[in-house]
Amino acid sequence: MSNNHATFIWSIADLLRGSFKAHQYGDIILPFTVLRRLDAVLAPTKQAVFAAVEEAKSQEMPVRASLLRNKAGHEYSFWNESRFDMKSALGDSENVAVNLLDYVNGFSENVKDIFDKYKISERIAELDEHDLLFLVTQKFAEVDLSPASVPNEEMGHIFEELIRKFAEASNETAGEHFTPRDVVELMVDVLLAPESETLAKQNVVRSVYDPTAGTGGMLSVAEDHIRSANPSATLTLAGQEINPQSYAICKADMTVKGQSVDAIIFGDTLLHDGHTNSTFSYCLSNPPFGVDWKKQQKAVTEEHKDRGFAGRFGPGLPRVSDGSMLFLLHLISKMRPAEDGGGRAAIVLNGSPLFTGGAGSGESNIRKWVLERDLLEAIIALPSDMFYNTGIATYIWVLSTKKSPERVGKVQLIDGSKLFHKMRKGLGSKRNELGQEDIAALVKLYDSTAEDECSKWFAVEDFFYRTITVERPLRLNWALTSERFTVAREAKALEKVDADWSTFAEQVEANQIEPMTDAAAFRKQIVSRLDAAGVSLSAAQLKALLAGLAERDESSPIIVDGKKRPEADPTLRDTENVPWGEDIHEYFEREVKPFAPDAWIDGSKTKEGCEIPFTRHFYKYVPPRSLEEIDADLDAVLGRIRARLEAVKA
Repeated sequence: MSNNHATFIWSIADLLRGSFKAHQYGDIILPFTVLRRLDAVLAPTKQAVFAAVEEAKSQEMPVRASLLRNKAGHEYSFWNESRFDMKSALGDSENVAVNLLDYVNGFSENVKDIFDKYKISERIAELDEHDLLFLVTQKFAEVDLSPASVPNEEMGHIFEELIRKFAEASNETAGEHFTPRDVVELMVDVLLAPESETLAKQNVVRSVYDPTAGTGGMLSVAEDHIRSANPSATLTLAGQEINPQSYAICKADMTVKGQSVDAIIFGDTLLHDGHTNSTFSYCLSNPPFGVDWKKQQKAVTEEHKDRGFAGRFGPGLPRVSDGSMLFLLHLISKMRPAEDGGGRAAIVLNGSPLFTGGAGSGESNIRKWVLERDLLEAIIALPSDMFYNTGIATYIWVLSTKKSPERVGKVQLIDGSKLFHKMRKGLGSKRNELGQEDIAALVKLYDSTAEDECSKWFAVEDFFYRTITVERPLRLNWALTSERFTVAREAKALEKVDADWSTFAEQVEANQIEPMTDAAAFRKQIVSRLDAAGVSLSAAQLKALLAGLAERDESSPIIVDGKKRPEADPTLRDTENVPWGEDIHEYFEREVKPFAPDAWIDGSKTKEGCEIPFTRHFYKYVPPRSLEEIDADLDAVLGRIRARLEAVKA
């Protein structure tokens, strides 16, 4: 039944052909579908609501929202004050646009907001301009979308089918605002897996949150799965979305299913948290991959500095070029604390948050904070080519504020990159999909404590390390040659020297100083020559000149400072990552000293770091082919070439 309705509604797009481009169809069909559904839902109480409005006006009294909600008398929390509906708006063919706008503007604010974000007044004007408004409205008015004919669940399927079709018609929209359903199914199944028994209990109360709600796909799938486990569950769906059209689709999809949309907020999640002080049972998110956060930088940085760990971004800030880890921190802030029953979260990220940033960087500090708080349960590697707008490797991070005993202090890595089916027809960059058996296999891996080639367990500390700074001594010689003097004169400190360098330069040409290793003796000679040439330099300028006349020389003695300590050569400085459980000095003696006997550790620069080298743990070495095999292949190819050349000659 739902497919028939969706096909009929989709066929209305044929009226738009020629006047509109294919990627514009959804901007018209989707809001009109919502309008027709709400039109049919309100039909039985339409006159009662309008009569209440008229009575209030006649008595010059304000129209109370509670009164209209009661008069509407149904399970939905919206109403319409206009005297029109879709059919009566057609009664005056010359004024359909005016009538339809009056009807749309008559909705309660929670629904009118949907049509505002769809910019339906512009769509109505465009249709009217192309003489299509009457025809399109008439077609929709003929579709029976009443709850008696199309129950909420079926209406949801119709709307999702339309969203999918329009996503296919516009790959850009699909990529930016549409998460593949198979990925969402896996995320939800993994989140719910440990709670199969708890969810089935009577009077269970749950909440689901998505800070990057898009068209609401994650919220819808989560609700479907929770309802199938327990139809009587009390469920709250909450979310936030920055894109106006996606926000409208999300609210519309929920509205046509009879769900409350009061907790769906419009706006930028990083700039303004629409659910301040709220936490949830389940959190889901597919934030944008590799998108910078320059627009939000001022507000996010201020929250980080001013609120610290009382805010969302206390652990650190990633580089401005990729804000995905900000969404990770935001999602964690929305997980219900353990003392309130615990919260679980699943977020899709690319490979960058696993390892980007060395010890002490914002990314490393965020990873370390997440692991130190023992929030990370598992990371699941997805197959490539799973998303509409990118073919890169992606990972699902599974988090919990209340781990099961067997997971405490541990992290599970699951390689699901080989579990997929090839699509018969690709959609954008999406060429692979997860079948039900693939999803079931991944959930089974997640649910098991056993290790195999696709599932490995690690202690939290296994991902920590210390970065030590290894210094080597500075060894120099000094010389006064034309080449070195030319280089030295380029120093910034010598740009403002007013003296005439010509006499000094002539001295250099006539009498060079061969390489010396005694810094004091060389300095004395240079000062003497500068005085003879009439060049006066400050202490800083003299230091810059001497630095320019120096070159590194491994055979020279070590340069020491005033306290007779060796000076470090910055060009030879190196770092080493030492595993968390290993003594840094023992590591240094074993791994560094044999190759650099004069090296030492600068303890003031030691930093703590954290990375999750996922690929390394699942890497399988494939030995190269033997030279004999390669030679045999080359001989075979050359033989075929010679045979063809002989055939051409013949």
